[in-house]
Amino acid sequence: MSVERILRQAWGFYRKFFLRLVLTAAVAFMVLELFPTLLQSSTHSGHWTSAIIWGIASFLLWIVGAFWLQGALVEAINDLRDGRIDLSIEDLYMRTRPLLPGLIAAGLAAVLGVVCGLVLLVIPGLVLMTRWILFVPVIVLEKKPAGKALNRSWNLVKGSSWSMFALMLVTIFVLAVGSALIRVALFPLSSVPGFFTTWVASTIVSSLTAPFAALAWTFAYFELVSERARPRATMMPPIQV
Repeated sequence: MSVERILRQAWGFYRKFFLRLVLTAAVAFMVLELFPTLLQSSTHSGHWTSAIIWGIASFLLWIVGAFWLQGALVEAINDLRDGRIDLSIEDLYMRTRPLLPGLIAAGLAAVLGVVCGLVLLVIPGLVLMTRWILFVPVIVLEKKPAGKALNRSWNLVKGSSWSMFALMLVTIFVLAVGSALIRVALFPLSSVPGFFTTWVASTIVSSLTAPFAALAWTFAYFELVSERARPRATMMPPIQV
């Protein structure tokens, strides 16, 4: 697996379909960023009862919304691979909705496993994070249930763990730098006190950065699937004419 090639493909795809990908993410983040902003506003104003309510609502919403968004982005990337937009943004989310139970179950299992691994010995957590990073593309594109999706992701990454780990690190670094630069550009907006400006700024930052991570890891999935298929293709008997 070539980290450089995947990042180059992800960046080219991001630029080519920028508006489509960002709008797909923005649909979710307009809601996902609303509740944390309400929580922050309630905390600053000293309304602790409201803050607790918004905090619980925000947590539950992010569990559902974050995985639904990831699934929709993977569906969007798969739709755009032929260079055309065939599905509406509503179609992307509707197609992913039946897969939500699997996405949430696999996501929570992965988070729990990674956190336990990091707390206990650090390295096991990093290994699990690396091996399970592809469970969303597996569920969306192969329609596998949660347990089989984690196992499939593990087997796909096996043999390319260092490359996948490097891709994860570079992607996280790019997202961190990108988020910082966007926040600097939005400073005149975000510096204005108020619920609305905080919500808009957070939505813009998240909507601009999330698609790149989805692109990098979905293209990694495509490449690893292709690599696993090559040996089987070479072993096929010649076609008799």
